[in-house]
Amino acid sequence: MTTTTARAVPVRKASRRGTGGTVSNGWRRNKGDFKIALLFIAPAMIGFIVFFLVPTIRGIYLSFTEYSILGDPEWIGAKNYEAIAKDPLFWNALWVTVQYVLINIGLQTVLALGLALLMQRVAKSTLIRGSLLLPYLMANVIAALLWFWLLDYQIGIVNHLIDAVGLPKVAFFGSEQWAIPTQALINTWRHMGYTALLIFAGLQAIPGHVYEVANLDGANPWQTFWRITMPLLRPVIVLVLVVTVIGSFQVFDTVAVTTQGGPVNASRVLQYYIYQRAFTESDFGYGSALAVILFVILALVAFIQMKFLRGNESDLD
Repeated sequence: MTTTTARAVPVRKASRRGTGGTVSNGWRRNKGDFKIALLFIAPAMIGFIVFFLVPTIRGIYLSFTEYSILGDPEWIGAKNYEAIAKDPLFWNALWVTVQYVLINIGLQTVLALGLALLMQRVAKSTLIRGSLLLPYLMANVIAALLWFWLLDYQIGIVNHLIDAVGLPKVAFFGSEQWAIPTQALINTWRHMGYTALLIFAGLQAIPGHVYEVANLDGANPWQTFWRITMPLLRPVIVLVLVVTVIGSFQVFDTVAVTTQGGPVNASRVLQYYIYQRAFTESDFGYGSALAVILFVILALVAFIQMKFLRGNESDLD
């Protein structure tokens, strides 16, 4: 028994040394991988801190000050926010922005979903699918100018065609009734191809056997769409809605190029109002407070969409 015990002890010691070495080597390897990962994400992290985090913190600070470019910020507390609550132009700009978002998102999502279904079932050509991105590759300013000329009341080809069929011409950008719907349609035209490709990618991720089972059960195309395609597309649809709603609330260039907030205040969206107060009137404190309110609105809208539409869940699980 003494001999057996003597032989067993060195074995246990060797096992401990081996285990300790493995843990040590794994820890060193993980530490080395972590340093390499930090090296790769450092450029993006530096850009985020310099161009997003620092300006955001400074903007929040300036929203509590009275500040113009000719002087130093003067702390005034919540007076800017109190003034915004009584500002009719702010409430008008918020309402105009909501109108724009509802028109743009509603049409864009429906049209993009239809295009995605057509790409999956009819348009198999890569050339046709790629051509849908052409409007998106165009700068917003160029797209706005293009449609500004096409829809011009006097020389626009669209109004010439309307006049040719005996209908009255439409002041697309000069009418309070048409200014916001027209700009929403322009941005819908530009972005729906890109949105369709995002939804198309979601359609490609749905397993084919799900549709085969539905066909065997006798489901018609309408039932298949509402009971299989839409539930399984929910995470992608929610992602698309969050991204497009945030982008729509920040519309600026189309308004700046075409109507500059007019006629009257019919197209003065919130982002354009921020620009006017901060850079045209040099009231950077008030403009910063408006920007903070817009940031809070976007955060709440994104949270509500993710929470109630269950964007982080998938029925494929």
